[in-house]
Amino acid sequence: MTDTAARRQCAVLGDPIAHSLSPVLHRAGYAALGLDWQYDAHRVPAGGLSAFLDGLSDAWRGLSLTMPLKREAVPLVDSLTERARLAGAANTVVLNDAGREGDNTDIPGAAAAIRERTDVPVEQAVVLGGGATATSTGLALADLGARRVELVVRVPERAAETVAALRSHPAAPEVAVSLLGEPHPFQADIVVSTVPVEAQTEELVARCGAVPVLFEVLYHPWPTPLAASAGGRPLVGGLDLLVHQAAFQFELFTGRPAPLQAMREAGEAALEARAH
Repeated sequence: MTDTAARRQCAVLGDPIAHSLSPVLHRAGYAALGLDWQYDAHRVPAGGLSAFLDGLSDAWRGLSLTMPLKREAVPLVDSLTERARLAGAANTVVLNDAGREGDNTDIPGAAAAIRERTDVPVEQAVVLGGGATATSTGLALADLGARRVELVVRVPERAAETVAALRSHPAAPEVAVSLLGEPHPFQADIVVSTVPVEAQTEELVARCGAVPVLFEVLYHPWPTPLAASAGGRPLVGGLDLLVHQAAFQFELFTGRPAPLQAMREAGEAALEARAH
């Protein structure tokens, strides 16, 4: 096949996957632009990505990847964008005549989500958690000018990949690691939570009380304890991140500007439906 525009099949892969809002967002984008494209969800467990990729026909244009496949994808693509290489993780695979290109739209998606909600400088940042999402949001913060990023984790050794990735950013931010159980309040311009709801204890939420901007990467359940504590502070939500990273994917897959508002409204409606 020589006409990339004829590739109109896309999907999100992961395990679990039934909860994913990606089909809702991408299909809403197709509908808004009148595109006859297909986007589905496929459960692909850890270790299963290589076989899935090998089984794709020329009808396929793009894949969105979620847990646990973002790092698994890296050795399986033909090329990586610089941001995916920095992150050591690809949440996007673009399929064309040149092969498979791995990208990471979580990074520009996180930066866009933050800047949509606030223009506060983010020189000092705290990131709760040390996994792949912490890596991408930490790199986004470095893109926005963060000079120091503190990773707050249960087991420092498990954050080694994230520490290395953030230190390799061209801006070379200072990266520190501390423990979730410590009592001192956070001193930062923004705190990003990538930890599950059950980890958001009253003590941890209290440590975030003086931080002017909160970023909760979860979108379900909502609000999380951290999100509920925002009060009048700027709050960046998981749906903000999801919509912006999906919009970047949409443009990579289709070559068309993403209808951001249509995608957001579809996501909000889906979450509202789940709440009832």
